[in-house]
Parts: sequence; structure tokens; C-alpha cells
Amino acid sequence: MESLALKILSKHSEEENVEPGDIVYAKVDKVMVNDVTGALALKILSETGAEKLVGKRRTETYVVFDHYSPAHNWDAANAHAKLRLFSRKYGCKLFDVGYGIAHQLLVEGMVKPGELIVGADSHTITYGALASFSTGIGSSEAAYVMVTGELWFKAPEPLFVKITGNFGIGVAAKDLALHLLKEFGSEGALYRSVEFFGEGLRNLDVNDRLTVSNMMVEAGAKTAIFPYDSETESWLRKYNVNVRDEWKELKIEAKGKGDMSIDLATIEPLISAPPKPTNVKHVGDLEGTPVDQVFVGSCTNGRFKDMVALARIVKGKRIKTRLIVIPASINILKRMINEGILNILVEAGAMVGVPGCGPCFGAHMGVLGGGEVMVSTANRNFPGRAGPPSAKVYLASPYTAAVAAITGQITDPRPYIREVLRE
Repeated sequence: MESLALKILSKHSEEENVEPGDIVYAKVDKVMVNDVTGALALKILSETGAEKLVGKRRTETYVVFDHYSPAHNWDAANAHAKLRLFSRKYGCKLFDVGYGIAHQLLVEGMVKPGELIVGADSHTITYGALASFSTGIGSSEAAYVMVTGELWFKAPEPLFVKITGNFGIGVAAKDLALHLLKEFGSEGALYRSVEFFGEGLRNLDVNDRLTVSNMMVEAGAKTAIFPYDSETESWLRKYNVNVRDEWKELKIEAKGKGDMSIDLATIEPLISAPPKPTNVKHVGDLEGTPVDQVFVGSCTNGRFKDMVALARIVKGKRIKTRLIVIPASINILKRMINEGILNILVEAGAMVGVPGCGPCFGAHMGVLGGGEVMVSTANRNFPGRAGPPSAKVYLASPYTAAVAAITGQITDPRPYIREVLRE
């Protein structure tokens, strides 16, 4: 099978047929920095004297305030001020406080299939859901791309995953992502391009694909790519992106079983227990674990589809835990308002935050206290990630998170979903 990652790298470099392990110097279409990594990139540009060369760049640069948004102290506010000035000076696309998370904003009409995109944030891998080669880099590399428009890459070995079937009741794309992490472990996809194909993709919309691509970095993946198809096209048209015929070539011929085959119908509700995302268990194995806080949001599961799933379960009920809800972008928040989702969540007792990363990053708002337990729809649960080392974070789907909020404990969501469906 032909690798999409290698095809995209070939197109962006002077190498006609890139093979796994090749070192290539490639032109980059887009580079992104946030309010943490962007501040470091500016420091590097200033210290090396390279800032004056940024204006000659050939790469679109995006600056997003999402980790400390709104600013919670002087240092964050000063970093924002410097990045605003830099963006105005060099014509960068700036998403200021309140616009949302970079990994959601860029897929809302910015990212295009076949592009080579880098970001100074490991979850830049998310954009592979739109048939692009996207990967995380360091702040120094981001500074280099701003100046030169290029970067070197080691071509990754493809890892093909065949998807068949459809999800059962109460099972979501987050459960698929967790299933893959359980299979791969922390290094099972190390520096590989995880590439998905198979008839089951028709049951994964772009929202689902974004969730899956996002979490593959936790298995060490360099990039995680879905092929271009009708779901991709529908998403792009929604954001007024002119669809190109050449994108139809970004597909994977389903001629074999791939390196792994997954029937979506066999997946059950899963949960990742501390101390790492790959410590995946069946929800039933942890049922009854008391929960202090639930967080629904992040670049993994802060999309409108996730908010609808949450609202359907908590509608007309009162939550038994702290429930923090943070939409991934301002567009999602507006839609929640317009379609009545926000009102349902507030009536249930949820606290709704400014679009951004929130407690996922663990350095802003919504962090835990010592010994507290949170069920989160985010992507990482390392000790100290969202509170002190004694706090515990369990990663789960919006279904599982929603049910935890109304029961006050980890609970299999399927009976509750069936009840909602009967109503």
C-alpha cells in the first residue's frame, strides 16, 4: 500500500520517491505556535538575530493564544503582548484570547489536504484527519521555519490500520483511540505514520477522525493520517474551502489487511487510568470509582458533537460533581448558544469556560487539588498534568464523562445512553 505520509513528503521536497528512513529537506506550508511555545520561539529569534529575516518567509504563520487564555498572571499577559506585536509586524495570522484551541481553529478552514504542516505543540498531529502530514516540533524548529519556510524530516515508516464495522451504543471515537493506545503501548507507533483505511471509515466523520489522530502521538506516532474522501470533502465545504480534484489522489487502496485490523463493533467503552494514556481498561473494571470533577473539552473532545453527547445525557438532571465544559473554539460556543446546548449544560450545573485548553494543560484554570479524581475527555493523564502528583486523571469519551458527572463515579455509559434513546 502506498503511504500518504511519504507521498506528501515527496511532493514537498526535491526527492521524487521518498522511502522510510530517508532524510529530506521539505518546504512547509504552515507553521503554528501558541502562547507558550510562541514566546520561546520569539526569544530564539531575538537571541540569534534571525527575527529580521522572518519577513522573507514563504510559510504561513499562525499564532494562537489557547494555553493561558485569558492571561492568568503578568508573565502570560506580557507574552501575549509580545506575540501580538510580532504578529502585526510580520503579518502572522493571530487568534487572540477567546478564539479557541489551535488544533480546532486550524481545521476550521485553514488546513487543506496534502499540506505539510508543523506546530510547536505535539498535538499538531491532529490535522492528519484532513489528509495532511502534520506533526509537532520544538520552538527552535518553529523559529527556523518562520525564517526559512523549510525543515528537515526523517521519513516515517507507515503503519496501516484497517477499520471495519460501526460503533455500538455508548461507544465513541475516543474509545477507538484508547483501544489503539492499548494495542500500541507508549512506543508501538514510535516515529511512524499511522494511516487509516477500510470501509469502516464511512462511519467516522471528521470530528471522530480528529479525535483519533490527536491521540496517536501518545503512542509515539510522527503523524496520523486519514485519506481524503466524501467526509473530508463535506467538512471542507462547510468551511468554504474550494475543493480540488488533486486531493482525490490522497487515498489508500484497501488491497490488504494492513498492519492492524479493527472492527468498530467489537470496541467497548474504555478508560485510561493513571499514570499514562496507554494504561487503558474497560470502564466496567473501574466502575464505582468516586469522581470529584469532570472536564469535557480540549483539542481531543471539545467539538460540538461532543457537547451534544454531553447535553443529551445531563439534560433535565443535576450533576453530582464539578463539571467544567470548555468548547474548543468560539464557533462551537456560538453554535452551542444558538442550538440551546449551552442552556442545557448550565441548567444541569456545568461551569462553561472561555474557548481554550483549560485544565488539560494543567497550568491554568480548573486544576485539581491533592488526591482529587477527574474524568477528562483530554489526551494526557501523567502525574502532575492537571494538578499535584497525588491527583488522578482518567481519560474517557464524552459519554463516559457525562455519566460520571451525573452519578459522581466512573460508570458504564451504555445503560444511560439506552435510556436517552428510549425518551
